[in-house]
Amino acid sequence: MAFPRAYGQYNNSKILTASPAELTLMLYEGAIKFCNIAIVAVEHKDIEKAHINIQKTEHIIDYFRQTLDMKYPVAEDFERVYSYLSQRLIEANVRKDKEILEEVNGHLHTMRDTWKEVMKKGREQGV
Repeated sequence: MAFPRAYGQYNNSKILTASPAELTLMLYEGAIKFCNIAIVAVEHKDIEKAHINIQKTEHIIDYFRQTLDMKYPVAEDFERVYSYLSQRLIEANVRKDKEILEEVNGHLHTMRDTWKEVMKKGREQGV
């Protein structure tokens, strides 16, 4: 079983060598992944798996909230969005509501795609 170990080492190396922008992208992608898993778990009535993956998504959103630099006005906008997503995830977890999870997932996709554009513009400008 060398493959799983090698894959784990590759992922660890990828994280350790990533820029802050790349780490943010990875977090968005992780939140999307966990939200997708939770949606499927709700569909299959796997309550525990749904709960675990909704919580993982919540933890990522909480991390984004904790790392906002409030000296920038845009941080207040992100705080409102992250707060809303956190509230919706709590509702989704209590109700095991697929529609709420799909809504959150849509917002996460939009934010991830916007972040990709920010990264692209930064590279074009040499930032």
